[in-house]
Amino acid sequence: MAILDQVKNGLIVSCQALDEEPLHGPMLMAAMARAAALGGAVAIRTNGYQEVEVIKKITGLPVIGIKKVVNSEGEMCITPTFAHAKALALAGAEIVAVDVRWNRPFGEPLEELLPKIRQKLGVAVLADCQTLDDAQNAQRVGVDAVAPTFGFGTNSIGTHPDFALLEEMIKLGLPVIAEGGFWEPQQVVQAFELGSWSVVVGSAITRPLEITKRFVQALKAAKIAPDVARTTRP
Repeated sequence: MAILDQVKNGLIVSCQALDEEPLHGPMLMAAMARAAALGGAVAIRTNGYQEVEVIKKITGLPVIGIKKVVNSEGEMCITPTFAHAKALALAGAEIVAVDVRWNRPFGEPLEELLPKIRQKLGVAVLADCQTLDDAQNAQRVGVDAVAPTFGFGTNSIGTHPDFALLEEMIKLGLPVIAEGGFWEPQQVVQAFELGSWSVVVGSAITRPLEITKRFVQALKAAKIAPDVARTTRP
C-alpha cells in the first residue's frame, strides 16, 4: 500500500499520554507531534479520534491511529471493534493499528474485523502483536504490516526491544514496523539493520514522566538515593 511506502526507512514517533498524565489531551499531543515532525519524524502514532484529527491537520504527516479501550476489569485492548476503526479513519488516520494478541481480553473476532477494516475503510491495517504466533495469525487473516508492539523485554530501569522476536517477524516477509521498548538511537539503527520497514519510538521522546522515572530507576539500581535534607522543604 502506498501509505507504507511513505514511512519506509523512517522514524515514526508515538505521541500518547494516559488520562492521568499531565500532557494528556489532543492539543498537547498535537504540539508534541509538531515538534516530532520538525525533528524529522515521517509519521505519528497516536491514541484517540481528536488526537488523530488535530495531529493530521497540524503536521500533515501520515498518522497511525489507535483507540485504547479499557474494560471494567482494567484490561486494555487496542481498536477492538470496527466502529473504533471507522472513527479513526474518519478522523484522518491512514493506518489503523489493531490488537491481534491471541489473549486480547475482548473485541470482535479478528477473522471478521481485519478484512472488514481493509475492505470498507480503505486504510492500511497494522497488527499489534506480542508473539510470533500473533504475527503469523495476522498474516493468515490478512494485514498490511505487523509490529511487535507488546513483545518487548524488561530490565531494572524499564523496557528494551526484543530483537530476537523482531528478527523472526521480519522473516515472515511482511513489512515490520518495529515498536516496543526503544530508548536508544543505536537500538533504532539495529532494528533497521535487521530489516525493519520503519521504527516507532514513543516514551523515549514524548513522555517526560516515563523518561524521568527511567533515570530515577537507574539511580535506584545503582543504590544512589537523594539527600532528603536537601530535597525536603523547610
